[in-house]
Amino acid sequence: MEIKKVGSQASAIGPAEWFTGTVRIDPLFTAPDPARVSGASVTFEPGARTAWHTHPLGQTLIVTAGCGWAQREGGPVEEIHPGDVVWFAPNERHWHGATPTTGLMHIAIQERQDGKAVDWKEHVSEEQYRR
Repeated sequence: MEIKKVGSQASAIGPAEWFTGTVRIDPLFTAPDPARVSGASVTFEPGARTAWHTHPLGQTLIVTAGCGWAQREGGPVEEIHPGDVVWFAPNERHWHGATPTTGLMHIAIQERQDGKAVDWKEHVSEEQYRR
């Protein structure tokens, strides 16, 4: 058994290549091999969001605070709230983040395939974001 103490892993600022706006990533866990799952708490300031991206084995978001938006490619922008659980299927192109006026915090859980958990794409444009 391993217990990770709160604060034992350093917070990181979400890189500008992957995010628009101010984002903080707090790692929660990375299971050792042969397991492939990892999780992080991600905090978005108002207006902040991910770039378009996919996950080879899918992703689960558990919204813990605030109000945000999520969109699957070709679908509508959907509002997400604390308690909502969002599933993105393997290789489903999507983005998620805060609304323009409200921050968002969620736990992101995904698995690695061949050592990779995410494939980042281009940034979400202002036009796409404001739809």
